[in-house]
Amino acid sequence: MKKLYIAVGLLMALQGYSQSKETLKADALFENSRYTVAIEEYLQLANSNKADAYVYKQLADSYYAVFNMDEAAKWYAKAVETKQDAETYYRYAVALKTQGKYAEANKQMDTFAAMMPNDQRAVLHKANPDYIPSLNSQNKMFDATALDVNSKDKSDFGAVLSNDNILYFVSARNTSATDDYGQPYIDIFSSVKNADGSFSEAVAVSELNTRFHDGPVAVSAEGNTVYFARDGHAEGQYTKGKKVKLAQIGLYKATKVDGKWQNITALPFNSTSYSVGSPNLSADGKTLYFASNMPGGLGDTDIWKVNVNSDGTYGIPVNLGKDVNTPGKENFPFITDDNILYFSSVSRPGYGGFDIFKADLTKGGEAVNLGKPVNSEKDDFSFSFNTKQNVGYFSSNRSGVDNIYTANPVCRVEALTTVTDVKTGKVLADAKVAILDNAKNSIETKQTGTDGKASYDVECDTDYVLEVSKTGYEPTTITFAKTGEKTVMVEAALRPVNELIKETHIELADINFEFGKSNITREGAKELDKLVEIMNDYPEMVILVKSHTDTKGSADFNMKLSEKRAQATVSYVISKGISKDRISGKGYGESEPKVNCGEKCTDEQNAQNRRSEFLIVKK
Repeated sequence: MKKLYIAVGLLMALQGYSQSKETLKADALFENSRYTVAIEEYLQLANSNKADAYVYKQLADSYYAVFNMDEAAKWYAKAVETKQDAETYYRYAVALKTQGKYAEANKQMDTFAAMMPNDQRAVLHKANPDYIPSLNSQNKMFDATALDVNSKDKSDFGAVLSNDNILYFVSARNTSATDDYGQPYIDIFSSVKNADGSFSEAVAVSELNTRFHDGPVAVSAEGNTVYFARDGHAEGQYTKGKKVKLAQIGLYKATKVDGKWQNITALPFNSTSYSVGSPNLSADGKTLYFASNMPGGLGDTDIWKVNVNSDGTYGIPVNLGKDVNTPGKENFPFITDDNILYFSSVSRPGYGGFDIFKADLTKGGEAVNLGKPVNSEKDDFSFSFNTKQNVGYFSSNRSGVDNIYTANPVCRVEALTTVTDVKTGKVLADAKVAILDNAKNSIETKQTGTDGKASYDVECDTDYVLEVSKTGYEPTTITFAKTGEKTVMVEAALRPVNELIKETHIELADINFEFGKSNITREGAKELDKLVEIMNDYPEMVILVKSHTDTKGSADFNMKLSEKRAQATVSYVISKGISKDRISGKGYGESEPKVNCGEKCTDEQNAQNRRSEFLIVKK
């Protein structure tokens, strides 16, 4: 049941002028964060025709608070028939995105941006309102599969794999008691990862659980210290609201003694005025990351960090700033060994609901959406990554309930190509570098920069072909095999095309034809393009194409076939803009073999005899 942690810090303001005697009970429940009960009261007003725009908005906000976005969208649609505050249009857009209604969501974001032009969310929207196609086209970072520790119909989330192969997560599978949202309290569970990648049956970590909400957790690198979130009710930490005790989420620390978690202590910055939760610990144990709606943040809930001192004390919490946080809601931080922060956000450009992002805290810069299949139109959150085992875990409600998924990195390699002149060694700018898969399907074409370089980010478990060309140079084809390296350096030295001009002929590679056919193949066309370029450079040049076959088949058939191939070759060159009076062709069949082997030719000798010659009639 993630909704408690996500709803923390929602801070929705009531519009006093719109309240009435009919809404007093529902409003009191809403103020005390008892959204599910408040929904029942507001629905009674709506069903008895006593609702107005205020009730519709309160209904929508209540559904939004518990992340029932379909119902939220329904009631926001009715609320905005009357002019609303900017945040209502923003939340309506968020709800629409979870339904995949991006065009409609953009209209609501346009209204929000017009009302709040300097808000970071508005700035992000105006910079790229139609970002979905670019998200869909970005390289896949992970493959995702559901984990077998999930319960059938209860929330499971917050999975983190310790270095001693224990998977900790939280689950609502214990249904013995329910919270103010009408849902089971969450408990901390653990499961052992087996050698074959499967997991043992999950068991409750009883020494960390109470009758209230407990978890998620963060585990130290050596596995002997754990930080975890806990409902303030368990420790008697709450304030008294109207007919309800209002508790916040706090962070706690425990250490393992004789295989059991003991010495549970509260962190000093817990409060009855705000929540701190979703802990994560750096690999060196010196920095604790968490989510909080404490004062000084940018939005509803932000990502914060605090120093963990060697004497067991803590520094002052520091907000991670706008490279990570927005005026909306960020949650579930996870820091990797190489200082990459994964976190979830509702407010950054995403598919809908919570999306998972990553930010390089060393380099800085804008956070990057992980794309599909990790993210979806629903809530995707609580990403963790075990560097040693090269596997991640995240949670999503895409199936209708929060489930845990594995995130296996898609192995990628940067193919960095440098194009040079083979004679001078000079780098060549504006050369075309096309990348093809191993079935020779073209994927993309780039041009080299002034440094002669072009790069591709491709999957590392596939063979690729690079086709490199530049005007005035002979094209080349380079194959690089699948590799586990992060970078592959590809050197492409191009030969000036005029070097193909010999005393009596143009030296091209074989012009390939399909067996018994005269149509130009892709490889043959590439060779003929070299001839076209030479003839363009030498406008007075005249060429005779002589086409030959091997001795397979009858002499008459071979003569006719060679004539067809010669004429097909001539036609191709003319189609590229060369005047027909500058090139002619003639078939010679098997009459002029390069290797005179008669009827006993080997396959290699037959290949040599199947050829085209390009004689220079006039330079």
